[in-house]
This record gives sequence, C-alpha cells and structure tokens, in this order.
Amino acid sequence: MTDPIRIAFLDRGTFPAYVDFPRPAFPHEWHEWAATSRDEVVARLQGMEIAVVNKVPITEAELSQLPALRFIAVTATGTDNIDGEACRRRGVTVANVQGYAAVSVPEHVFALILALRRQIVSYRRDVIDGHWQTSQQFCLLGEPIRDLRGATLGIVGLGAIGREVARLGMAFGMRVVATERGDAGDLAVARLPLDELLAQSDVVSLHCPLTDSSRHLLSGPQFAMMRRGAIVINTARGGLIDDNAMIAALQAGTLGGIGIDVLDVEPPGAGHALLRWADDPRVIITPHVAWASNGAMRDLAGKVIEGIERYVRRKAGA
Repeated sequence: MTDPIRIAFLDRGTFPAYVDFPRPAFPHEWHEWAATSRDEVVARLQGMEIAVVNKVPITEAELSQLPALRFIAVTATGTDNIDGEACRRRGVTVANVQGYAAVSVPEHVFALILALRRQIVSYRRDVIDGHWQTSQQFCLLGEPIRDLRGATLGIVGLGAIGREVARLGMAFGMRVVATERGDAGDLAVARLPLDELLAQSDVVSLHCPLTDSSRHLLSGPQFAMMRRGAIVINTARGGLIDDNAMIAALQAGTLGGIGIDVLDVEPPGAGHALLRWADDPRVIITPHVAWASNGAMRDLAGKVIEGIERYVRRKAGA
C-alpha cells in the first residue's frame, strides 16, 4: 500500500474561510496554517512532498533543508516569492494559477475608472457632508463628470486581463490603444510605443509584470507626457509606478485621478506616501482585492487542486 502524500498549505489565511479548497482525490495528509513566518517554513514543510503557498517565500535556504519537497503549488499568478532557479536545480516543480482573475480584475478596473471619471467619491462626500441638502438647485454640480464613450483607453500589457479590459473598453465605446508587446488576439487594438500611448490616453491601465526593466515604468518623464486630467489605474504590481512622481503629478494637476489596488509594500506601513492621499477624492486605493471576487477565488482553488493532481498523475506515469 502506498503511503499517503503529505501536503502543507502554509498561508491558508490569505483566503477567507468561505472559499473552499477541495481535497485531492488521491490518498493524502493535508496540513494547513493560517499564516507561516519565514522561520517556521522549514519545520512545517519537513517531510512534506507538496507545499501550497500564496505569498510565503521559499528560497535556497529553505529548499536545502527540505529533501522530500518535490512540488510547490502557488495559489496566485506571480511566483516571485519562490526561488525558481534553486527549484530547478533541485528538481522541485513550481506551478502557478493563470486565468482565474480574467473577469474579476477587469471589472474592478472599470469600477475604478467609472468612479474617477464620474466623480463618485466626491459627490458621495457632498451628500454625507450635507452640501446637496442645502443646495438651491435640485442637483449639486461641482466636479466635472466625464463619459467613457469617445475617451481613449491606453492598456499597458495585453495578457488575458489586458485583453478583457480592452473588450470592456470597446463595449463602453472607448477608443482602445495598447503597447506593442502582447497578443491582441481578435481585438482591433491600435498598437503604440509607450510614450505615444501616454500622450493620447485619457485613461492608462497597467497590466504588465514587474521586472527589472518595468520597475518605475511610470515616473516623472512619463507623467509629463500624459494628457492633463488623465487617470492612471494600477491593478498589476505596485513597483510599476514611482509613487513620489505620481503624487507630484497629482499635485501639479497633470493627473486627474488614480485608482490603485497594489502598492510597492504590502501590507503598507502607516507612513506610506500614497496613504497620505487616501482621503483625496481624486484617489481611490483598494487593498489588493481586484482579483478576489467569489467566483475568481473558487476558480483559483479548483485550479490549485487540479495542478496538484496533475503532478501526482505524472509522477505515477498515468
């Protein structure tokens, strides 16, 4: 009789309790913890063949002490918390999950775009503060409201999420342009160099990975290229934007608004530069939740277990 395969989920608490992770169909032992600190990783993975992690780092230092570990299932798309080269050297397979947020993130992007273009935060505050109640007119018009139809949406990164953002933009009647890299599929999207995209766009939405070459992709020179009053949406990675340069552009009036779901440090410290602007109606910051609709999390959980089961079938030669 084959011994059950031992599996450890190190940071189950990154998902709410109502999201069910189905158990694999093969004989196994399942161990899980809400959170795992760096100095607890080795002890908790000792003797485990499969690790399930979201943001817990696993590097050469841990791998060198975990001879039984053969498979790491990352419950996200990004795998920057895993030392991929060390895993390759040691024959440890790493699998991420793709495509699960191709509905959730684009919908969040447009929630941010609509809120900023239509001044939802500002007008909501007017009602809370009693300004509408004391108005001499039936409506209270202050900040300008801008339609999406006819506006230009610039997309940086045409992966699955970027393409869905493009489709939604077209459905709203927006002109959609994108940077030159990425597969547009069947979409009739004009392709532009980044500087031209920035100069033409009323809305810029980032959907590219964070690499050494894309870090601070938007900084002072790029903000200077943008249309006055344009808005920036970032649901990709915080490091894509130079926060200080973005704040300076907001102060100067170059930027009309920013919708941010990701920061360069997460969770951010209380003194994070962008958080000091969180009460400004031109600024909407959400706590890295664009990916986390109920449907997306259920899809992700299922794909994680499917990936584990594929690994076990390959191991068995099935």
